[in-house]
Amino acid sequence: MAIIKAVLFDLDGVLVDATEWHYEAFNRALGLFGFTITRYEHLAIYNGLPTRKKLAMLTVEKGLPEGLHSLISRLKQIYTIEEIGAKCHPIFDKEYMIARLRQEGCRLAVCSNSVRETVEAMVRRSGIYDHFEFLLSNEDVTRAKPDPEMYVKAIARLGCDPDQAVIVEDAPHGIEAAKKSGAHVCEVSGWLDVDYTRIRNFIDKVERRQVAVNQ
Repeated sequence: MAIIKAVLFDLDGVLVDATEWHYEAFNRALGLFGFTITRYEHLAIYNGLPTRKKLAMLTVEKGLPEGLHSLISRLKQIYTIEEIGAKCHPIFDKEYMIARLRQEGCRLAVCSNSVRETVEAMVRRSGIYDHFEFLLSNEDVTRAKPDPEMYVKAIARLGCDPDQAVIVEDAPHGIEAAKKSGAHVCEVSGWLDVDYTRIRNFIDKVERRQVAVNQ
């Protein structure tokens, strides 16, 4: 019997090449009020954080009026859905990876810091929705990543122990959350680094190591 029973995936930058979409949507909304962030700031500081957290940071760091948070958040969501509709589509490598892992008996879930509408739209348009047992968004937890709550909740829902789960993450905040959950963390550099061979090799390495420890 396989030691690893479940694989949990982050979404943006792991299953879907959405990092730029979030950047464009967020900056478009900020720009209406005279604010902006650079690509470097997005990748180094804000990537992987919920919009509400990004806005709170911008209030402290750049003086963004707190009263604009709700409006900017709504606008950002509208623009994100537009980006998804125009740019998100099935990718064979990702479809193959997810279908193959499920065929091999892995239980699968998505854990994303995005809102539920965005998560469902991306997964459905990517053609992989039916392979996942469930999707968790930042609306399904009290504390989003880098807090481990989302991953702890997902692992418990799958009925696994942390050492029976692999988490695939790319962003620093997500990697921090994954490590704190106690699961095995497959760190990837981005969307292009995620395919069946990479994930399968990581699972095999973990299982070999666990077998050696128990002998």
